[in-house]
Amino acid sequence: MGKHAGSIDDLVLRRIRKMRPGTLFKPRDLNDLGTRTAVASALSRYTRDGTVKQPARGLYQVPAIDPVLGELTATPDQIANALAGEHHMKLQPSGAYAANLLGLSDQVPQRIVYLTDGTPREVRVGRQRIVLRRTTPRNMATAGRVSGLVIQALRHLGRRHVDSTVIRKLRARLDRKDFARLLADVPLAPVWIGELMRKIASGDE
Repeated sequence: MGKHAGSIDDLVLRRIRKMRPGTLFKPRDLNDLGTRTAVASALSRYTRDGTVKQPARGLYQVPAIDPVLGELTATPDQIANALAGEHHMKLQPSGAYAANLLGLSDQVPQRIVYLTDGTPREVRVGRQRIVLRRTTPRNMATAGRVSGLVIQALRHLGRRHVDSTVIRKLRARLDRKDFARLLADVPLAPVWIGELMRKIASGDE
């Protein structure tokens, strides 16, 4: 015997209340509670009343409140990982966003690009766009490691714009374990970036 709409609303609400604040989820995560239409209807209702937030199309979030900062919004990394999770894709922040994560830029870009080995996607979050861009296996060889972030940040800056100040900033940001990782991954970087990775790790200017 099928569930009527009201009972599915209740089931969806109970499931949401069991999730930790800040949790991101997709409608398909609730497929066991009822039909796609009924679940979508319940989520639409709970979005309108503030029970859940919708940071991007197809993604929902259980609100999280910080006593000082107030309501916390989903970060680009959380959204990108939620998008990638269903297909177990690897992600690598790139471009201006990689530079920002390493402290080489103060501005968070409005277009945040992640390299991926999976399906390309793009979602809009407020005024930002989060782009998952498919790339080559070589570019993904260091995904998820500090060396991957450094490679992408330096590639974004370009050889002519990487000076001693940039090298000092990166050196101050990283620790001994990170330096070892950079040296180990030099063969996976473009030649000019590999030379800079050696400089960063060795202490040379």
